[in-house]
Amino acid sequence: MAAAARRVLGDRVRQGLIVGALPAGASATDSLPFPMIAGGHPTPTRESERGGRAALDIAASLQQDEALVVLLSGGASALMAVPAEGLTLEHKQATTSQLLRAGADIHALNTVRKHLSAIKGGWLAGRARGACVTFAISDVVGDDLSVIGSGPTVPDASTFRDALEILRRFGGEGAFPAPVVARVTAGAAGSIAETPKPGDKRIERSDAYVIGGRRDAMDGAAREAASRGYQVVRIEDAVVGEARAAGPSHLRACLAAAASVGRPACFVSSGETTVRVTGDGKGGRNQEFALACAEPLAAAGVTGVVASVGTDGIDGPTDAAGAITDNTTTHRADAAHLRLSAFLERNDAYACFSELHDLIVTGPTGTNVGDLQLLLIG
Repeated sequence: MAAAARRVLGDRVRQGLIVGALPAGASATDSLPFPMIAGGHPTPTRESERGGRAALDIAASLQQDEALVVLLSGGASALMAVPAEGLTLEHKQATTSQLLRAGADIHALNTVRKHLSAIKGGWLAGRARGACVTFAISDVVGDDLSVIGSGPTVPDASTFRDALEILRRFGGEGAFPAPVVARVTAGAAGSIAETPKPGDKRIERSDAYVIGGRRDAMDGAAREAASRGYQVVRIEDAVVGEARAAGPSHLRACLAAAASVGRPACFVSSGETTVRVTGDGKGGRNQEFALACAEPLAAAGVTGVVASVGTDGIDGPTDAAGAITDNTTTHRADAAHLRLSAFLERNDAYACFSELHDLIVTGPTGTNVGDLQLLLIG
């Protein structure tokens, strides 16, 4: 995105900064259009904070006749972080980890993030004296600009009260750092200023546009499937919910619809599920989605394949993008003395698919438009 902006805008760019995740084997000293700071994901790091503060400095240096151009993509909430007054990076790290373990979706997670931040929820645009324009690639179901990257340049309709309710729903106040609870509670009581809301004059010169999202990934998958002779069915409704429940439910719906579709068939869908971590295993939402589909697919009596992948090439804290399961998975697991239900109970899909050689490993792709699911029926 930065390279494209440099090509289009040329010498009109006075200053630029990239805050992102480095691809495997790359270095921040490689040839890039602007200086780069490599932040952390999905939990912010010290470099995330350095990147966020550098971004705020650029916004603050803006002259009234200049424009701040923000190229935003999924993952920005963690990659670019500035704790609000009274909080530390460690407080934000602990809060993010607890919400992720408890299965909070991206809307809930980012509602809390915005109220613990000095850059999210419109504060980046609020620092700029001139105009601000944002071009966003969405990894968020619904393409809500206030949720993508926690909306650093757009108004925030969520409130401290919303954030407090989320803390209570995903672990309770005792599960989070005391300063975080104190800030959110004070904000809910009106003692701390809210994030900029719609109509706030501080960000009235900020405009934002979504330029890509999950349906673009579906378009690419559908074109490729059609070129290989598949009858393609697109499922437009987003795949959401807890991965271990959403997988079998989505599979059943597709199999029911397949009765009226020619063969071979390819069902294409996208979205973003969640995982409530109760075990001590390793995996991600796409791997758990695929694992939960294994036994229902075997029971369906069809020749089929299910794949679920993160379009960023990263699924949870693993080196895999996702996993694949088919109508032979249960038989192969039995032969290897692997009990699929036990791996699911432990949230250990990575170990299971590693044994079966059914992980999908792409490496980081450099973009993020959520997750893509495919069902092939022979």
